[in-house]
Amino acid sequence: MTPKSSRPKPTRRAPKARPGQDIITSKQAAQFPGIGMTLPGYTSSSGKPRKGLTEPPQPKNGRVRRLLKKITLKRTVITLVLAVLIVGGWLSGKVAYDLHKLFGGSLFSIFSTTKLKGEDSGRVNILLAGNSADDPGHNGANLTDSIMVVSIDTKNNTAFLLSIPRDLWVQTDNNGWQKINDAYVDGQNNGFSAPGYPNGGMGELEQIVSQKLGIPIDYYALINYAAIKDAVDAVGGITVDIQSSDPRGIYDPDIDYATHTVLADYTNGEHTLNGEQALDLARARGEAYGSYGFEASDFARTQYQREMLVSLKEKADSVGVLANPAKLSSLADAIGNNVTTDFNLSQVHRLYDITKPIKGSRIQSLSLNDDNGKDLLTNYNADGQDSLIPALGVNNYSAIQAFVAQQISGNAVAKEDASVVLLNGTDTYGLATSVKSRLVSQNFSVSQIGNASTANQVTTSIIDNSGGKKPATKAALAKIFGNNFTTVNPYSAVYSADFIVVLGTDQASAASTNQTTQ
Repeated sequence: MTPKSSRPKPTRRAPKARPGQDIITSKQAAQFPGIGMTLPGYTSSSGKPRKGLTEPPQPKNGRVRRLLKKITLKRTVITLVLAVLIVGGWLSGKVAYDLHKLFGGSLFSIFSTTKLKGEDSGRVNILLAGNSADDPGHNGANLTDSIMVVSIDTKNNTAFLLSIPRDLWVQTDNNGWQKINDAYVDGQNNGFSAPGYPNGGMGELEQIVSQKLGIPIDYYALINYAAIKDAVDAVGGITVDIQSSDPRGIYDPDIDYATHTVLADYTNGEHTLNGEQALDLARARGEAYGSYGFEASDFARTQYQREMLVSLKEKADSVGVLANPAKLSSLADAIGNNVTTDFNLSQVHRLYDITKPIKGSRIQSLSLNDDNGKDLLTNYNADGQDSLIPALGVNNYSAIQAFVAQQISGNAVAKEDASVVLLNGTDTYGLATSVKSRLVSQNFSVSQIGNASTANQVTTSIIDNSGGKKPATKAALAKIFGNNFTTVNPYSAVYSADFIVVLGTDQASAASTNQTTQ
């Protein structure tokens, strides 16, 4: 057995570094005496490196460092995912709650679609009514001063918005004669109920619009003022193009009692409005002293309402809103808190599907105060109240119903209702009369026939006075008579029409007489 004193002393090795332990180099040890105390076995008590040892062996900790990085990255990712899930869950929960408040029923029905009423016939009509029941400073807050029909052509991806004036004097089954904006209030008070219509105020309003204007209503939505303001703010504002006949633009000095600013003060041209500004413009009628730019008074107000609705739809459909959960949540809040409707969730899903392809340029803005220059309404004093009635007389809605039928028609020529004059420029007897019958059967509106100033025209020509506002009619006329258009109108003193067709011998089937005749 070897004595302890004669046994060789074991060589001391530099210890392996543990995660988090400093690695000390010989240079550092030389610069800072005593630093060797932090790493036993590497330096002597004098601070000099031990014999046979230079730099300490680098610990095999590359894998450890990589592992630590992975752990840190995973923790970061997990934290972010949890944050997204929490925020997303909260937002989706808010949206779900808003949808439930508005439409009722199971939230899972949003994942299915239900065919809408009217869809089989190719047109879905929705009645929108706006009141200010949420505005305590507004007199007559429950009156539906804004009434509009949204009519959707589901086959051609088009739509039109038709405003119904609040002062229209109508006869109701339960309350006699009254302004149409009071029908909702009376319907609520008398508990209106009729087959095919919802109970309450909106039911009576639906019945009046359907019967008087000839528009079958499939669904309704009652909207308060806050919906406009909150929805516009939710999408980040909307753009409105002010086009007044007054070079100064529009001005209504009536004061918004909440903001203490005027309702409208805009130059002509495009303006981006926030929610409060949009709401004020929707209220402005230009009736206060000093107003200008509201020549059509309430009709101008409803025109801007329709324009703002289209702008809001386009902004809500934009990628920026659809990809922003916060904006979607705010939009759902605006709708859920301020709208009453008879749509259910699966029907709303379907409504979104059929309106998504409809661009703003394919949405017509219509009013009952003008049909291609023809007055459909006239002023009327009803028991001391300034009202409006059909131009043909009290309760005579035939012209208005014909106008609505043209808009609902799937025929583009019928919808434009362009006026056409036919002039016989040949010696073929009865040519204009014969051609008129053919055009009327194809939905053209032929207002007059007559003789041209010349009797020997070979090629049919078309005088276009439409100013580009009747493109479907122009295209249809070109298909029938050829593309020989001109804007030179030698008949302007005699005939007033969108198009004057001067028939040539190319349209004559046979010459029956040498006399120039219709």
